[in-house]
Amino acid sequence: MGRLFWKFFLCIMLAQVTATIGIGGTFWLKNRAAQQERALDIDTSPPAQMAIEAASATLEAGGSQALRQFLGRMERMRVFAVDAQGHELMGRKVHPAILGKARALLAQASPHAVVREARSSDGAAYLLFLPSSERFRNAEAGAARDTLNAVTLNGPRAMGGGPRADPADAPPRPGYERGPPREMGGMPPGPRMDSPYRTFIPVAAAIAASLLFAFLLAWYFARPIRDLRQAFEAASHGNLAPRFHASGKRGDELTDLGRDFDRMTGRLRNLMDSQTRLLHDVSHELRSPLARLQAAIGLAHQQPDRMAASMERIERESERMDKLIGELLTLSRLEAGTAQAGALHPHSEDVCIADLVHDIVADARYEAEPRQIAIDLAGDAASLDATVTGQPELLARAVENVVRNAVKHSPDAGTVQVQMALQEDGRQLHIAVLDRGPGVPPGDLASIFQPFFRASNTQHSTEGHGLGLAIAQHVIGAHSGRITASLRHGGGLCVEMLLPVAQPG
Repeated sequence: MGRLFWKFFLCIMLAQVTATIGIGGTFWLKNRAAQQERALDIDTSPPAQMAIEAASATLEAGGSQALRQFLGRMERMRVFAVDAQGHELMGRKVHPAILGKARALLAQASPHAVVREARSSDGAAYLLFLPSSERFRNAEAGAARDTLNAVTLNGPRAMGGGPRADPADAPPRPGYERGPPREMGGMPPGPRMDSPYRTFIPVAAAIAASLLFAFLLAWYFARPIRDLRQAFEAASHGNLAPRFHASGKRGDELTDLGRDFDRMTGRLRNLMDSQTRLLHDVSHELRSPLARLQAAIGLAHQQPDRMAASMERIERESERMDKLIGELLTLSRLEAGTAQAGALHPHSEDVCIADLVHDIVADARYEAEPRQIAIDLAGDAASLDATVTGQPELLARAVENVVRNAVKHSPDAGTVQVQMALQEDGRQLHIAVLDRGPGVPPGDLASIFQPFFRASNTQHSTEGHGLGLAIAQHVIGAHSGRITASLRHGGGLCVEMLLPVAQPG
């Protein structure tokens, strides 16, 4: 799984987490508002009415002290008893809003049984009510049973008051009747503390965040795909200029795809340019021998007595053309990658480079003898047994082109040196060919391995088509080697070839 997968995954997960937080926050805010609203309400349930009745009877029978002891022993349904100054009997803090609701309910024409104003035997008046926040959260039946048990078993006498009062004998209170209370539905709901639209704000925020993330994700991945599509469209019309080299900050698979596309179009453009340049160079190289052929044929027609010289000229130009075409075919086959793609491996074998170079030097000495050019071969003992895996014909062609090129540019009675040595702990075979010719300008060193290249200081009368070093570079590269050129001190050129040595096993 690549980086693109994780970007999709993290963005989708982030959107889901945001939506979950938004929805969860909606319910949390709603429940919190409801809890705050219920906390400021007055409990109107039947157990609350029973608790108010018990507290009222205790206050009237035993006074404030009995009510304080009664409320202190209750574990649930602890009734609030507030005097005229707003002080609660047990010292608890009373919210002004709930106190206002209790007084408003008491002032109604039909007072609720859950809010009552009672007086003690000592003349103190208390407002009795039960806030929803004080209601015990277990079952209502258990709360009512505990309240009745506290009144029945303890009673006002146990609280320190007068004789026990029987609730059955007590006169009915205003707004309260025996049996079920008249108003079981509780107090009418007051105004809600949150707006109806407040619930939808977190949901809308979660949807907006999800849409934003989806838009950013789609834009993030659609932009390079759109650019890549435009690049393909431009490439189909012949425009192979790179387009994704400036988008390297993204660092994902789409950027890698764009860079691969740039490399592909760059190679295609180089191949097309090389083919165009090769066609131009071939036409230029063929024009000269063809012109000489036509001149020799015309001379043969005009001067029959010089037919032998004309035929010899025609034969020599034909051989040059045949050699040029042969080199072009070799170069084309190497540039097309046939050596790397399969032509090299089926016929590969272990080649003893020392024997191969010895035969090449012997042939070169025979050709250089008329110009009195000496060719010295030197090599260490280890290089004599070094072998290279590859095609002997191609390797011989590469080394021969370099040696013949050195002989061709060497002055008469000059010397060409061929040196062999092992490097890098016996893993690389180094072959150097050195001459004392005119060399090349320093600016042309990087171009001498291009097809049909001629240095600016090369004589036009020099034989050759500028393909030998290009062929040598392709052959050495096909054998995983490297070829370089450098200028010698005192004049001349040094061409070095590095080939990997076949390791035992």
